[in-house]
Amino acid sequence: MDEQKNKAVGLLDQLNFQQKMSLAAAVAALFALIAGMWMWSQTPDYRVLYSNLSDRDGGAIIESLQQMNIPYKFAEGGGALLVSSSRVHEARLKLASQGLPKGGNVGFELMENQKFGITQFAEQINYQRALEGELARSVQTIGSVAAARVHLAIPKHSVFVKEQQKPSASVVLSLQGGRLLDSAQVSAIVHLISSSVPEMSAKNVTVVDQNGTLLSASHEGTGSDGLDANQLKYVQQIEQSYVKRIEALLIPLLGANNVRAQVSADIDFSRTEQTSESYKPNQPPNESAVRSQQSTEAMNGSGMNTAGGIPGALSNQPPVPATAPIVSATGAQGATTGGGNTASNANLSNLQKESTVNYEVDRTIRHTVLPVGSIKRLSVAVVVNGNRKVIDAKGKPSNKPLSDADKEQINKLVRDAMGFEQVRGDSLNVQVASFNESKETVEELPIWQQPDTIELGKSLLKYGLIAAAIFFIIFRIIKPAFDTLNEAMQNKTGGFTAVTEEKIPEATYAPSTSYEHSLQTARQIAQQEPKIVASVVKEWVNNA
Repeated sequence: MDEQKNKAVGLLDQLNFQQKMSLAAAVAALFALIAGMWMWSQTPDYRVLYSNLSDRDGGAIIESLQQMNIPYKFAEGGGALLVSSSRVHEARLKLASQGLPKGGNVGFELMENQKFGITQFAEQINYQRALEGELARSVQTIGSVAAARVHLAIPKHSVFVKEQQKPSASVVLSLQGGRLLDSAQVSAIVHLISSSVPEMSAKNVTVVDQNGTLLSASHEGTGSDGLDANQLKYVQQIEQSYVKRIEALLIPLLGANNVRAQVSADIDFSRTEQTSESYKPNQPPNESAVRSQQSTEAMNGSGMNTAGGIPGALSNQPPVPATAPIVSATGAQGATTGGGNTASNANLSNLQKESTVNYEVDRTIRHTVLPVGSIKRLSVAVVVNGNRKVIDAKGKPSNKPLSDADKEQINKLVRDAMGFEQVRGDSLNVQVASFNESKETVEELPIWQQPDTIELGKSLLKYGLIAAAIFFIIFRIIKPAFDTLNEAMQNKTGGFTAVTEEKIPEATYAPSTSYEHSLQTARQIAQQEPKIVASVVKEWVNNA
């Protein structure tokens, strides 16, 4: 080990200052290149943590990242905050536990920093700002909404009923790229806002997206004008359910690729109420219910028996039994026998009886509410492959056409599956045709255009550049420097003659004609190679 160390020290001693500096620069460049390549290969892959942050949220998030020792950087233009891909989820969870980002909206935490002596007007304004911020945060929790702003118009309370005004609200939404809100989501936002403010009606809430499209108009027009997304979705579900029914029956018989079915459903979404009143023919009296009955008796006559006699005890006696009067031929009034009571001009009275009977009327009142979404008409089209591939007992495939019995069976099965009704106006069309079984070939991307290949190429290029730089420094800088050292050592062991033959210019070996010329040549050699001259002098001294 000491011998190799002494040899290396001797080699370095043989180099001049310029050669030593070149060797030191080459070694430093090699280490710097290796360190740079290693740092480049270890550079983390940065991914987006949050984008479109407000200044307040951005400053709070950067401060938290610095406390958590998570490296970060900004994207070009400063539109996004990037962190290492391995720590994206960790950073989001930790920031979420701190309530970041807040979305730029101030909530009810604004009420925590109330100043002493604040006026009632300022307090009301702060409360309205806090309520708007809380509502905006709630709306932003919807997946399709990237940002939201809520503006409330809350009128001042008045003691006069005629001057009272209802509050209203306006909501501006910024949706995610390629996302849309259906009518149900818009309705949910409208009811969320209206339910959070006292005495606010859902009709007084306006929702607008970032493109200026009025979203609440479709919510208000549901059921009156325009199309409803829920109705269209319901029609599609009905059609798909019938298609699945038909294919579920025919696929086991014909095969998965031998049946195609389409259904068109005409759905009635109108709301209809009917009231009808009907009367049946009169029923016999014995079978009908009596509603009311009235009887009247009347007696009419020319004379009436009047009371007579002397007042007194006899008039208070009960009357004697009536006897037939005896009328004389001359019409004179006769006397009654045995009692002394007479009846003069008494004629029998006429008896009249009346009876009225009222029967209940057989009446039927029917109130019918027709259901919404009933099927008015179904149109079904089914295409069946006429040339099916059948594998025989020997395992050989062959084409088997459909017979008339098979066609009739398919027609009946489809009718039963769809619930065919002639009265409703349903239509069914079953066609048998030969399918085109040529499969479309999708061209695959060349191997050099595939994403995996591109990523592999980038990695190989990166490590290839590192290896090329290392080889360049070793074989173009360090190896020539060590070759120079070896040549210097060989020249030293070979004597002055070998060194002078390589180092001294040819002009120095030319014959000199004078002493001055030889002295000038010796001075020139001493200036250019002082170590060689010192070795020669040392050898002379040793030989003396």
